[in-house]
Amino acid sequence: MRFLVDECTGPAVAKWLRQHNHDVVSVYEQAQGAPDDTVIQSAAEDDRILITNDKDFGEKVYRDRRSPRGVILPRLEDERPASKTAVLSRVLDLYGQRIQGSFVVVSERRVRFARR
Repeated sequence: MRFLVDECTGPAVAKWLRQHNHDVVSVYEQAQGAPDDTVIQSAAEDDRILITNDKDFGEKVYRDRRSPRGVILPRLEDERPASKTAVLSRVLDLYGQRIQGSFVVVSERRVRFARR
């Protein structure tokens, strides 16, 4: 799968996704400080699923009708990289292709697919 990992999600997530053979662009590695509008536009133009911890992207997708390939929004109690990758591993294993075209909010205990 093709992902764009937002700066706030961190480089460890990007590295973990690459180790699992995903095509990944990392804002942290390649465009630190990029405005949210640039990040979401890049995800849409490059047909990538955006992974971000920034709730503002929900507003951009719904109110502003910005449309990347999909969005994964982790809402975790434990923000350490190991927790993020464990939750992403579970989501990718269980839901795979369903993520594309969806806005997915994930926590340690729950996965919610929001309507777009």
